[in-house]
Order: sequence, then structure tokens, then C-alpha cells
Amino acid sequence: MAHATIYVGCTVPQLLRGAQSRIFPSHSPLGVLRHSAFCYCTGNGTIKSKRKMDHLERTANNFRQEVITQAKVCGIMNESETVKRLRLAIANKDFTFKAGQWVDFFIPGVSIVGGFSICSSPGLLEREGVLELAVKHTVHPPAHWIHTECTLDSEVALRVGDLHGYQEGKGNRHKLGTAKLYYSAKNTSELLFKKNILGLMKAFPGKITCCFHVTQQRSQICKELQPHITEGRISEKDLEKHVSNDTSWYICGPPPMIESISKLLTNIGVPRNRVFFEKWW
Repeated sequence: MAHATIYVGCTVPQLLRGAQSRIFPSHSPLGVLRHSAFCYCTGNGTIKSKRKMDHLERTANNFRQEVITQAKVCGIMNESETVKRLRLAIANKDFTFKAGQWVDFFIPGVSIVGGFSICSSPGLLEREGVLELAVKHTVHPPAHWIHTECTLDSEVALRVGDLHGYQEGKGNRHKLGTAKLYYSAKNTSELLFKKNILGLMKAFPGKITCCFHVTQQRSQICKELQPHITEGRISEKDLEKHVSNDTSWYICGPPPMIESISKLLTNIGVPRNRVFFEKWW
């Protein structure tokens, strides 16, 4: 049976790689989206948050590779006004990861360990020995260090966090019908990887589609993006047309956004066991 997948987010690296891995077969260099990176929606469609935990506490129950690998910064690029893309050269030939995984990020002299999704494909690591992270500026010490102190040739250490509990080949594969991404940001400059997404849409017409939402756009939108842009937040009207028993919903973003979309999906009749969200925050 064909299956539809809806991605709703205001951060996109992991969702983008997820869309790719659901389109390509499991032996593709893009790897497999591993389901247990996501939490089920709670009974009333909300997320219960307590005190803010750090990365290691939040992911304490997730399996990790044992090896901590040294890495050197070989590129720093401004992906937007608030996000830097960090390129890391990995000398260890045994270092591997799959699409959907993250890294524990160890910085000399910084006691708090960061946790960042890998935004490049396993294929880039195989070809060039490089992986990439997209890190938004915050006051959190690891992210703050990347934006204010990190330089070319800075040395850090990485440990891959596995997505525990997923068993490949045991009922988790199905034929993909379509993948629809709803991607919201303040303005078009904050729509990270938009060119990659447009490229995927052209490469897989009818299989991957995207609707970009902007909430505070002040400048003119370029012609290439105009057909895909909606001004305003993602709404119930946008999503209700996709409700079916064969649709899975993946949400990625900060807690208020995840809670809002979770409630919205409950209101339009999406079963709770079809809604997944990242447990990063």
C-alpha cells in the first residue's frame, strides 16, 4: 500500500534527510530514517515539559557508539543570519553514521556537551571524509562557542548518537506514496537548504513537494520561490487535506511550535500513533 508522509517543521536538516531516506531505498548512501528519533504525541496532543534539561540528560536513554572521534573544523559558512554551517574533517576511517543521527559535540574547555543533528549525507563522509552541522545561534554554551569562538582548524570531538530501538527489515519498510514538507520560518533568508529542497522537488516530481511559510517577510520574494511561498503560519486548513489512515506526520521545531501543531493534528482527527516529533528540546 502506498504511504504518505507529512513533515511539518521550522528546522529542516533532519527532516530533509528524512525525506531523502524515505524516497531512496535502504541501501542508498542517504541511509534510512530511523523512527525512534521521534516521540509519540501524548494522550491529549500536548508535550509535558519540566525543567530544561541539557543534551546528555535528554538523550540519556539513547544508545551511543562507544568511540569518541577527533575532528577538525575545515569550513565555517553563514547559512543564514542566525545559522552557521560547520564542516568537520574526520580522520578516523571507521567513523560512520546513518541519516537521522546526531552527534554529541565535545569542545575543549567547555564543560557542557552539545548535541547537533548531522545535516550532510553519509555519502559526503564516504567521499570527502567530512560531515556538516547546521547550528543556530543561542546562548547555550556549545552553540555560542560555534558562533563566537570557533575558527578554522579548531579541534573538537564527536560521538554518534544512535536511534535506539529501530529494527531494520522488521515491518518498518513500506512503499512511499508522497512526501509533503510544510516548512515555516521568519523570512526566506531563514529557510535553510531551500535550494536543496527545490532540487529534490524537481528531481522527484509528484513524490516530494514543499510549501514554505514565512511569518515576517519584509523584502520581495524571489521568482523561484514565489510559487511555493505562503505568508502566515501553518494552519489547520493547510494540513486537514492530508488526513488519512495511511499518512504519518513528523514535526520538528521548538516546543511551542510542536505543541501547537500536535493539538492541531488532534483536532483534525489524526490518530496519536501517527504523529512523531523530535525529542531534542
